[in-house]
Amino acid sequence: MEYNISSEDAIRSLVRSNIKTFAQTFSERHISEFDNPDGTLNMKIHNVFIAVLGKELQYYTALVRSFDSSLGNMLENLAVSISEFFYDVRKSVTGVLYPEQTNKIAELLEAYKNTANPKKVCVEDYQLLRNIQHLGDEIKVKTHISDYYLIDKETNEHFLIELKIGGDLDNKKARSEKEALFEQYAILSNTLDKDAKIKCFFATAYNRYGEGNPWRQGRVRQFFSDEELLIGKDFWNFICKSENGYDIVIDEYTKNASIIKDALEHIKLTYLS
Repeated sequence: MEYNISSEDAIRSLVRSNIKTFAQTFSERHISEFDNPDGTLNMKIHNVFIAVLGKELQYYTALVRSFDSSLGNMLENLAVSISEFFYDVRKSVTGVLYPEQTNKIAELLEAYKNTANPKKVCVEDYQLLRNIQHLGDEIKVKTHISDYYLIDKETNEHFLIELKIGGDLDNKKARSEKEALFEQYAILSNTLDKDAKIKCFFATAYNRYGEGNPWRQGRVRQFFSDEELLIGKDFWNFICKSENGYDIVIDEYTKNASIIKDALEHIKLTYLS
């Protein structure tokens, strides 16, 4: 998809507005909590092992934890807002999940987990769930809250995305993330037309190994094939429907980063002056 001016301007406007809202909210919240012993920062500064190292380090360790979490929430909201400009965005999948599909999902996950098993993860495994015939009377209606369920109105393609906003996924959660995608895919395959196109992805907002470098989290790669990964740049390009999407988002974020820096400085002056 080639961008017209309105598309690029819309993305840039969303980046700016999300940054401004985030900076203002983050700053006002922490400054208003300065005298509150139950405030976000005050509740995190009582580690005596850090406190003895000085007030400044004590403050920064508490602030960084709060900032990292809040920034992640802002980026998630930004990604949703951008997606809504190009896709029909839904937040859940509801439908029938057959016991035969549940059993097949468990079988596949166990195979991926067992390094001695010759069966390795591949994107074609999703089709196995679609080909299963339901023979019994038992059915289960299930609702999955989705990180992203996107519908491309131009192509009528359906996309399911599990997003880890940071560049890392806890190894223990890799199996559950893949299970969630499998179940959502199965539900959609039972709900939509038999020829409907459904694709599943695991995504991160940035590459923990550095943009352009291979994403090497081995334990996670046991459960996700290359075709399922949208890491960093690929994720932003996908939701922007353009190979320039990531560059536009990062460029506009960089231009407005001073707004966040100013907000952080105001918090610092409040707590450390």
